[in-house]
Amino acid sequence: MEVYSLTKADWEGHLAQMGEPQFRAGQILEWLFRKRAERWEDMTNLPAKLRKSLGEKFPIYPLETVRESGAGDTTRKFLFRLKDGQLIETVLIPASPALYGEASDRRTICISSQVGCAYGCKFCASGLDGWKRNLSAGEIVGQFLRVEALGGEKVHNIVFMGMGEPMANYDNLLRAIEILNAPWGVGLGARHMTISTSGLVPGIRALARQPLQVRLAISLHGATDEVRSRIMPVNRKHPLHDLLSACADYTRLKKQKITFEYILIKDLNDAPEQACLLAGHARKLGAKINLIPYNTVEGLDWQRPDQDRQDAFLAIVRREGADVTLRREKGHDIAAACGQLRLQVEKSFAPAPPLN
Repeated sequence: MEVYSLTKADWEGHLAQMGEPQFRAGQILEWLFRKRAERWEDMTNLPAKLRKSLGEKFPIYPLETVRESGAGDTTRKFLFRLKDGQLIETVLIPASPALYGEASDRRTICISSQVGCAYGCKFCASGLDGWKRNLSAGEIVGQFLRVEALGGEKVHNIVFMGMGEPMANYDNLLRAIEILNAPWGVGLGARHMTISTSGLVPGIRALARQPLQVRLAISLHGATDEVRSRIMPVNRKHPLHDLLSACADYTRLKKQKITFEYILIKDLNDAPEQACLLAGHARKLGAKINLIPYNTVEGLDWQRPDQDRQDAFLAIVRREGADVTLRREKGHDIAAACGQLRLQVEKSFAPAPPLN
């Protein structure tokens, strides 16, 4: 069993089977999530015999850092190796004063939910090498813990917007969110977490029924079925009408604004008519739009529009009355688009063997 996948109730159950009192669960969780211990030997208020038993039954495997790009106040990208040798990417994003005003010291982590991706968005590097597997809840939580440890600073927000489709790993995602949110876990407020989906309607509807007040972002990237289906195969199964209907129900049930993520791609989805339609979708739902100039991906032919074209698109959306932000450079120079660093490394090196 993975230590970072276990809830307080799980620990209480395992300890009961070992003949240990339930209060030991709180001690273990404090070491793991407050003191960030990575060895059972360091948990000095646990009996030595128990520490030995726990080490044999629940080995701790922190994520191994393979490569890091960026430094200091810039966007930082981490490539981590998992226990079985697979590689995932995590990105730490400093806040932009232009977006967050006085809260410019707040940091956001972009977390992966799968190794690779099966959804085949045409502009994205995550799925270029296909889908390998879902991440466990512990591997999701472990990205947060490892990035805080490497950076030496608190992370304030989480976006599940890295490699993979979070809604396709729904159960492990919700378990990870429980651990990240719980007072016995990381203790991060649910409103500081955002799940981004390419448009899996059943997952959106299921999330709307969950009591946790996590936020929802939709990777829209096209304001019509024709444009969206060209770049996002998921739209053929869940077309815009169904997606927007699920978003409307989510907004009604959660009493929350959703965000439309819209990557601007030259000569594909950056036409004025797309801007008008996008604004209309957002107005009907009271949604916010986050425009993102395309991050170039090696092996793909798409390009970002020039700045004048970006500004023109932004002006139209604003003129049409939608709440919109254009996100300027954040990681373009370090290949921050998900999947790129993993592909670069996998082409250069043979994968490491799994850990025993």
